[in-house]
Amino acid sequence: MTKRSANRFEIPTIASVLALLSSCAFAAEPADKPAESEANALAPIIVTAQKRSENVQVVPISISVLGSERLEQMHATQLADYANYMPGLQVISSGTPGAGTVAMRGISPLGANSTVSTYIDETPLGSSSFYAHASGNILDLLPYDVESFQAFRGPQGTLWGAGALGGVIQYTTRKPDLDETSLRAGMDMFGVDGAGNVGVTARAQINLPLVPGQLALSASAARQDTPGYIDNVRRGGNDQNGYSQTAGRVALRWKASDDLDIALSAIKQKVDADNDSNVALDPVTLRPLYGKWRNDNYVAESNRRDLDYLSATVNWDAGFADFVSATSYSRTSFSSVVDGSKSYGMLFGLFGQPPGVVPFQADLRLYKTTQEFRLTSKPDDRFEWLVGTFYTNETSRNYQVAGALNTDLVPVAGLDPLFVAQLPSSYKEYALFGNVTWKFGEKFDIAAGLRWARNEQEFRQVSTSLVLPSTDRLGSSAENVRTWSIGPRWRIGADTMLYARVATGYQPGGPNVVLPGIPPTVAADTLTNYEAGVKTDLFDHRLTLDAAVYNIDWRKIQVTATQAGFSYTVNGGKANSRGFEGSAVYSPVAGLRLGFAAAYTDATLSENVPSIGGLDGDRLPYAPKWSGSATADYTFALNGSWTARIGGGVRYVGERVTTVTHSPLALPLGAYEAVDLNADIANDRWTVRLFVKNLTNKGAYLSATPLTSALTGAIVDVRATPLQPRVIGVGFDVKL
Repeated sequence: MTKRSANRFEIPTIASVLALLSSCAFAAEPADKPAESEANALAPIIVTAQKRSENVQVVPISISVLGSERLEQMHATQLADYANYMPGLQVISSGTPGAGTVAMRGISPLGANSTVSTYIDETPLGSSSFYAHASGNILDLLPYDVESFQAFRGPQGTLWGAGALGGVIQYTTRKPDLDETSLRAGMDMFGVDGAGNVGVTARAQINLPLVPGQLALSASAARQDTPGYIDNVRRGGNDQNGYSQTAGRVALRWKASDDLDIALSAIKQKVDADNDSNVALDPVTLRPLYGKWRNDNYVAESNRRDLDYLSATVNWDAGFADFVSATSYSRTSFSSVVDGSKSYGMLFGLFGQPPGVVPFQADLRLYKTTQEFRLTSKPDDRFEWLVGTFYTNETSRNYQVAGALNTDLVPVAGLDPLFVAQLPSSYKEYALFGNVTWKFGEKFDIAAGLRWARNEQEFRQVSTSLVLPSTDRLGSSAENVRTWSIGPRWRIGADTMLYARVATGYQPGGPNVVLPGIPPTVAADTLTNYEAGVKTDLFDHRLTLDAAVYNIDWRKIQVTATQAGFSYTVNGGKANSRGFEGSAVYSPVAGLRLGFAAAYTDATLSENVPSIGGLDGDRLPYAPKWSGSATADYTFALNGSWTARIGGGVRYVGERVTTVTHSPLALPLGAYEAVDLNADIANDRWTVRLFVKNLTNKGAYLSATPLTSALTGAIVDVRATPLQPRVIGVGFDVKL
């Protein structure tokens, strides 16, 4: 089978843009050179990691931030595009936006719960229970209306709650402008190496002050169609892994008075993938079975995700303190099909039938309501405080069915369906939290925080199966969990801070699935992090340096085990993660910005975990010992009002293992590096850009899943998600 190439779509357009950039560069005029200390100074970055708006350089937490301009320059349309530029942050991608897992500091999920909490502005998304695919579903916004993407390395359980074991990722969205009417729109065209079609992105945003200075409305919409590049050797289809992303947002801001600000927001996001981006590998050699970009699935492994999100945030200056009310409602829909033929097709022989095709379909509906009230003291030279309450109510509907088809995809009488399960569940959580800071002069202070949370869960398992007993069982659980943090901070100079921090986090436990010999409930797992760090600005704020070392003890780890091909959760021992992360941004001359980031992570089990075959000292899954990145951007003036910018970066991810080292299902993944380039020319109205992702067309795998026989437990095949091949594109944006 001959793969079609996208190059015929790319080269003429790219060449013309390169020619334009080149001609402009030759006509460049020297930029005015203001005072060096002012021209090169790095702008302050404001974050809310401590539920206050603060300069990131004074917050005693390890934090990374990517702004909207940087995301647009990179043509970042999913987390996998930019996560590796943030030290210690890993996205274990399945190739489709939203399908995958997020990990920080080596704390990656070994069970069904997520270890990183996700927020949009003030409110969390995603489930805290086992039964809503929490560890395999991530919020992956098409970031056209995103002001910044922030990562707070953790744990962050005291202020941010359940699931923030490894940390928190937060999307901050653009606020409506109360004074200026604006309209912007843009479009990109790009090719993916090996794809037969061109990808297209279209976007637009409008801002309207309805009552100048008091009331404003903004609305945005974006869509991207990404072509596939993987062929199906079994069914003969080409480019089967294409997908589309659609996003829309409407926001209303009312500044009722100088003391009261109310913001309403609605977000709609949809991802529709024809197939997962997987290729078939030999289970022994881990080499492609049929060639570089080929799979052999019998049925389309489609993947569809919908998010409806509503939020209301009230900020009120009460005089003695600032009051915040943050409310959200979200509905998440997820539907996927996985080809389980190689795992379960052999079961047909138990019923006198030849091996067949088993499409496994999972449908999920998650409804989540959250409410947080928070009162924060005014800045003070001696004592500051924060108190808050949090409530969430989740209801999920989880439906699973395994079909039984012959190789012509016709249902097999008497076998179809092979398995049906309904797993409805509910999760409620109530929490009280607070934080205080004692200041002993201008140089030294100590902060301490405490959170008490109670969650109550209910679960029902209704299943019918030809290979296991049918069930109709109820399960429930309730638990109280406390998390805390404490940390001193020293300012040893006007622009240098040292800090230490001890903090805890947790994942909620819950009721278990019903299988013979399986415990009915699972306890919460907890971890404690010991950390020390430094943040400094040097050379008149032209160089910022951040570094932190940490040691994390993780107990009662929630792990997923299997019995007769069916999964359940148990508490499985202890682990330790220790490491270092650091970053630097330097502007040596006007217009030039250099960035460096690196992380070392040694994340291992600290005792045996027999339920998954883990031994003391085994590496934790998807935790590279070394990862890092380097970036460079140079902006210079052209003729008239035009400026040009040339930039790029290289990202590196070290060797990983897909699960704990001695598990019979462990697969090694090699290290890789990828080079990204981008450039643009712009004036006050127009921006024309060029972008290249994975310039050298590096072949690597982001994740891999072994397929095991339900009869023998042996690995019969491997499905791996490759790093997206080289992407070359051009685009423009216009502001009116």
